[in-house]
Amino acid sequence: MNSSLDRNPVILIHGIWDTKIIFSKMSARLTQLGWCVHSLNLTPNDGSLGIDLLAKQLADYISETFDPEQPLDIVGYSMGGIVSRYYVQRLGGINRVQRFITLSSPHNGTLTAYSLRLPGYLDMRPDSGLLRDLNQDVTMLKRINFTSMWTPFDIMIVPANSSQMPIGKEVKVNVLLHRQMVTEPQSINALVEELKAPITNKIPT
Repeated sequence: MNSSLDRNPVILIHGIWDTKIIFSKMSARLTQLGWCVHSLNLTPNDGSLGIDLLAKQLADYISETFDPEQPLDIVGYSMGGIVSRYYVQRLGGINRVQRFITLSSPHNGTLTAYSLRLPGYLDMRPDSGLLRDLNQDVTMLKRINFTSMWTPFDIMIVPANSSQMPIGKEVKVNVLLHRQMVTEPQSINALVEELKAPITNKIPT
């Protein structure tokens, strides 16, 4: 097994109504296997802030925490996957993120986002302006190792296949609940394999 010196830091980005505590099992497992794991609390976490502003919090955290030359791996869960996508596609993350993995993220929106009329919910509705913007040049993610992990049994992301993407690698994990994507050994083991994958698309220098 490679030493942690050979591995990029991993940043875990939580979803709506969650905090970084949701990653306790995942973080412990990755740390045990030699990764240096980071996470932050996006605030507020109730959807009252737009995805773009949450992504700015992520960008600020990264600039304050890591050397500018440090390559990174990002794991975004649920809404955190869309926040991370905005960072990668719109805030320069494409130039330093090498592995980007989303877990049950509504890349094409979710019907559950119609439950409230808050900015974060509006951004996650099907065909929202933000998702249309990100999906129009989604091919830029071909420049990095991009993986979308999802479960067909998800009742938080509706329809569940909204987590599928037209590019990158797809990993289907047959867990029964949305939250189990970050807690079940099956999900965590699948994530480990993606984080261990060699970089196939080198970032241009």
